[in-house]
Amino acid sequence: MAERRTRPTPTANTKKHTWRRATRPPAAPPPQSTQPHPEPAERTPRPAADSSVIEAALYRDGVRVATPGSLADTFRELRDAPDGMAWIGLARPTEAELLSLAEEFDLHELALEDAMEAHQRPKLERYGETLFVVLRAARYLDAPEEVEFGELHVFVGPDFVITVRHGAAPDLSAVRRRMEDSPDLLRLGPEAVLYAILDAVVDGYAPVVAGVQNDIDEIETEVFRGDPEVSRRIYELSREMVEFQRATRPLVSMLHALMAGFAKYGTDEELQRYLRDVADHVTHTSERVDGFRQALTDILTVNATLVTQQQNAEMRALAEAGFEQNEEIKKISSWAAILFAPTLVGTIYGMNFDTMPELNWAFGYPFAILLMAVVCVSLYFIFKRRDWL
Repeated sequence: MAERRTRPTPTANTKKHTWRRATRPPAAPPPQSTQPHPEPAERTPRPAADSSVIEAALYRDGVRVATPGSLADTFRELRDAPDGMAWIGLARPTEAELLSLAEEFDLHELALEDAMEAHQRPKLERYGETLFVVLRAARYLDAPEEVEFGELHVFVGPDFVITVRHGAAPDLSAVRRRMEDSPDLLRLGPEAVLYAILDAVVDGYAPVVAGVQNDIDEIETEVFRGDPEVSRRIYELSREMVEFQRATRPLVSMLHALMAGFAKYGTDEELQRYLRDVADHVTHTSERVDGFRQALTDILTVNATLVTQQQNAEMRALAEAGFEQNEEIKKISSWAAILFAPTLVGTIYGMNFDTMPELNWAFGYPFAILLMAVVCVSLYFIFKRRDWL
């Protein structure tokens, strides 16, 4: 968790937990970045540039005390309330807005660059007193039956929380309402807000897991039903599971890193329990996603086997049909040959010539009939022996 600035000489009755922001010394001058400037045009965004600010609020002792209308007002009111905490929510902010936030809260340029470019992998980085967290949220869309991913960047400092959202998920307004309804939890400071955001992102994975499980059940039915479009659906869901795996697997190590710093940064015990619970949930989700990916791989293998078997069956059916066709052709050819012999003899003796052998022979006609019968019977037995008939 982020380190806290404390009074130079705290007394026993005013000592606070390190997860809470201690008040600055009254005589100490504020940091240069928090001094009001006579020329704010370069430091604070113009009103038109605040269009990406979803909500900005100032909290003191777990209760909202102000709702500034712009980033400039937020900066000014936070300077006037050194024991407060600012929670600023942005959606696809402009570069000018991010630069003004970086100047006001001393954000590291590398973290700022990641927030500008987006498309980052989930990670946890510490820059001085500021914790920078990248999360990949997900939600299941019922109509197209697909998973949509969003990206969330969180800056957690001693007295501020800044969320930069790229995508529709997660619904941070619900997280804010939950925290405002639990002042005892919100009183724990920026780390409690980070916990609530992590919890919301991880809880958002549950409907995705349920939707994917339902898709896999449907795919299994389609595979054994022989749906020709199932291969494409398996491939698309497998790609989504790869993205889901990239979103959940790094979270396990990130939360373990946070838990490893509990003692060093004096994290409240109750907050430690909450974070451990989130770690358990994300570990379970990660294992489910790994199982989904393996299941889809197995289903794809089974589908390929079934398709191959179907193709073999079709080839076998074609071969059998060809064999039967050949047998029919043999029968037709055999009978054609048998009938050809008498036709040939009859055709020869049907020619109208006066001088033909056997025309005046008394046994010519019986001889011709006998010849036709002998040839036909001989051919019949020959084809029968060869199983053509």
